[in-house]
Amino acid sequence: MTQSMTALVSAFSRAYHAAHNSVTVFRDPLARAMLTDQEYTAIAQHMTAGAAFFSPEDSPSEDPLRRVVDQHLAPTPLGRAAFAETALQRAVGLGAGQYLILGSGYDTFAYRQPPWAGPLQIFELDRPDTIRDKVRRLQDREIPMPDNLHFLPTDLADAGWTSVLDQCPNFDPEKQSFCSLLGLLYYLPTATFHQLLEALRTRIPAGSSLVFDYPSSLAGKQAQLAHGAGETMQAAYSYQEMERILSDHGFLIYEHLESQEITRQFFSSYNQANPQHPMTAAQDVSYCLAVKHQTV
Repeated sequence: MTQSMTALVSAFSRAYHAAHNSVTVFRDPLARAMLTDQEYTAIAQHMTAGAAFFSPEDSPSEDPLRRVVDQHLAPTPLGRAAFAETALQRAVGLGAGQYLILGSGYDTFAYRQPPWAGPLQIFELDRPDTIRDKVRRLQDREIPMPDNLHFLPTDLADAGWTSVLDQCPNFDPEKQSFCSLLGLLYYLPTATFHQLLEALRTRIPAGSSLVFDYPSSLAGKQAQLAHGAGETMQAAYSYQEMERILSDHGFLIYEHLESQEITRQFFSSYNQANPQHPMTAAQDVSYCLAVKHQTV
């Protein structure tokens, strides 16, 4: 099986949210196209059947699927996407010309580019089987691939992953870059995270940015969701640990958000429009924007 179950569930969450709300945390109109009808139905049925697993203390609701999506599946994929693309827009305004999506999975940014993305060259990096599967899905849905998109099949857990980037004629190590690592750090051992940061440090210029989310606990909701999808989280970090790791590789934290502030910034409008279906950001997940220091 080539598909990552967590990637499929993330796409399902974004698709369900877009289909059931006029005011959204983050709208991804192409997420539904990443899933076959059979996959969408199977995930919906599985989540409905497992509603008691997610919230055994809750009384039965009229719509258990919506409760599971709103309270458990969707907040992290929606919130981090909103955070990342807001930061990306600012970075483009400041001169970023390359967008590296590491662990791109079923991300759809390249296929729904807003006008401000015009200056970007976009690089999607993921395992070869995942890239092949995604291309097949795009072709099946007749979704065109833009000229500024470049697929780079590689395994980010392999120390040699950088060769595909180094050999790509469209990648310019002197051009300011914005790098997304959304949903990635959960499944990387700490040593691999260090290697990834060092590889990026030597390939992007000062002023380039990294955006990512990370867990503060291996026993929280995200770990439970990963386990339910048959995957195991590898590492968690405190703010102090993350700050030190980034500094060791020449990056400084520019913006760091935890649950309460994430909810305030990205969920308030949705919650006001949907008081019967409120969302809050996961307590054990933080969002981070880091910038490569000028002196490195």
